[in-house]
Amino acid sequence: MAELAQQISKLKQQIPKDESGWADRFEKLIDTEWLLTNNRGSFACGTLCCSNTRRYHGLLNGSLRPPAKRIVTLSNCLETIITENHQYNLNKLEFEPPSDDKIVPLPVDFRKDVGAHFDFSTGEFKLTKSIYLLPDSDITAIVYNFSDVQQKFEFTVRPFAAMRNYHSLGRASNNFYIEWQDDFLAVKNKSLEKAALLLATDEMAFIEDKQWWYNFLYRQEKERGYDYIEDLFCPGFFRITVEGPVRIVLWAGFGDSTMSHKMTGLDVDVIIDDLKLRQRQLLNNVKSKDPVVQSLAIAADQFVIDRKIEKLKTKSILAGFPWFSDWGRDTFISLEGLLLCCGRYEDACAVLLNFAYNADEGMIANYFGDDETGAHFNSIDTSLWFIDAAFKYYKTSGDLRGFSSKLMPVIRWIIDAYQQGTKFGIKADTDGLIMGGSADTQLTWMDAKFDNIVFTPRHGKAVEVNALWYNAICNCAEFYRNRDAVMAEKFSKMADRIAHSFSSCFWYEKGQYLYDCVTEEFKDASIRPNQIFAVSLPYSPLDISMQKAVVSCVEINLLTPYGLRTLAASDSKYKGKYQGGPKERDSAYHQGTVWPWLIGGFIEAYLKVNDYNKQSKKICEDWLEPLIEHFKNDGCINSINEIFDGDGPHKPRGTFAQAWSVAEVLRAWLLIHS
Repeated sequence: MAELAQQISKLKQQIPKDESGWADRFEKLIDTEWLLTNNRGSFACGTLCCSNTRRYHGLLNGSLRPPAKRIVTLSNCLETIITENHQYNLNKLEFEPPSDDKIVPLPVDFRKDVGAHFDFSTGEFKLTKSIYLLPDSDITAIVYNFSDVQQKFEFTVRPFAAMRNYHSLGRASNNFYIEWQDDFLAVKNKSLEKAALLLATDEMAFIEDKQWWYNFLYRQEKERGYDYIEDLFCPGFFRITVEGPVRIVLWAGFGDSTMSHKMTGLDVDVIIDDLKLRQRQLLNNVKSKDPVVQSLAIAADQFVIDRKIEKLKTKSILAGFPWFSDWGRDTFISLEGLLLCCGRYEDACAVLLNFAYNADEGMIANYFGDDETGAHFNSIDTSLWFIDAAFKYYKTSGDLRGFSSKLMPVIRWIIDAYQQGTKFGIKADTDGLIMGGSADTQLTWMDAKFDNIVFTPRHGKAVEVNALWYNAICNCAEFYRNRDAVMAEKFSKMADRIAHSFSSCFWYEKGQYLYDCVTEEFKDASIRPNQIFAVSLPYSPLDISMQKAVVSCVEINLLTPYGLRTLAASDSKYKGKYQGGPKERDSAYHQGTVWPWLIGGFIEAYLKVNDYNKQSKKICEDWLEPLIEHFKNDGCINSINEIFDGDGPHKPRGTFAQAWSVAEVLRAWLLIHS
């Protein structure tokens, strides 16, 4: 141990600085992220330069009760190579205050398939570092494949354990200890009962060297106004002398006392083959061979998870990584793109049944708490998006029996509850339109609120809520048309009444667009994207001239290269940058910030009013191209951010992988190329 320390001290030196652009390349790589997920809601993620910038970054983020109670277990590893002339650290750890300005070798290439791959190359060796996450267990394989080795060197891997809730940060304590479970090193935190991080490798020797490393800095957390300093526990390091080509596998697993049995005998080649087979099976359901569609379909799968309701196995959709759980609204908006467009009809049905089972008072849950607080129902539109998704499932899959017996009764329950009245004052008014909420509640998707400040008050009658309401009633009328004449007539009359009331209530004649929200005292003429759904949904309450006017208004005032702004830039309340602390960011969240998921509804509406002609499809393809480029090369590789700044250059913000962003871009691409 002492001898190794002396050797490191003797050889430690900076790699010669590349003044021509190392810093610029480092900043690009540290600002670009990667993600691997499994069907438990667990994940691994980081930056392309292998440095952590978020509290959520980790080589293994497991789940105590999938998909809830997610834990950052193995935060990162410091990989060090000591040759005769150099010491190479393969990632530049950031501390507060900064420890040094050492330049480290940066990956010359990054690839993402069933794993994440980082290629390094120096004059003394080549290395491919690969990370794989098992689909059904919280187990990560980190594979180091050395080739073109020019001289003997020492390779060490020093793991850093966090062992804390993924929303929090940890500091040094006496709670951490290590022990051996079978052939696995177990790192434990007394605060996490019966759970351990297990580490093992067949190729390397472990040298115990327990220590705390202090003041890791997470620059993304600092930028977002949160605590950004963390201490991490290191149990020691793994070491090997490399004399030629070699492959080394470091296993990391998180779980209870049974985890060591699950990890015993694992073969990384078998795991890679299984992951590739699963991906091929996934793509077999996708009708299109378009590489853009297939790449988006693979990305879509990252959000789909398993859920259990008592003994019933269902599915759900996580709204986004790295911090969201499953949200109903996001799920139903995403369901067509993530599942139906990918031929995953059984999974789509399982998702719908998961939320249907948890319905209450004729309402579908807005979200399930990551802290296991159960279903939350603070939404006016989620139940209506559920109806839209359910009918799309029926029309796409043709599953009349399942839809009629399992989903239609829930749809009828929702409609009855919305007519008669349910939670949060949600009820049909005398004109047939849906109203709800109060000045203190945020029930629509524009729900930002901080310290009791409601930044986008939309109580009363919201335009997209009533577009969804009309769409739901029309879907019911169509469903019963050749099955039940009485019910068909009932829903048809309801639809006619709602359509008349909708135009009278929301059409702003002077502006030639739709009011965003209407109360007894006020009609909000802010130009917002919510009006687009009165055109894009399968049934529109507007005549064709109004539809064209709405699409034109949205195009002129809200369209950007990455989606639609949430408020026109000409509005006095517009905020073009989503930055600062939580209050500052919440105040901009729906006041100009761009949301990619809105591009799906806009493109559908634009194509619809232009009869899906060839010219309109070409225009829409051009509009979608920046998001496709972002998907490939920016933000998080092979995913799409939650939001972008309203002002150029439209920096990506929010979660780096958002379900409805991927879903709606995929759906829009298929609409264009159908």
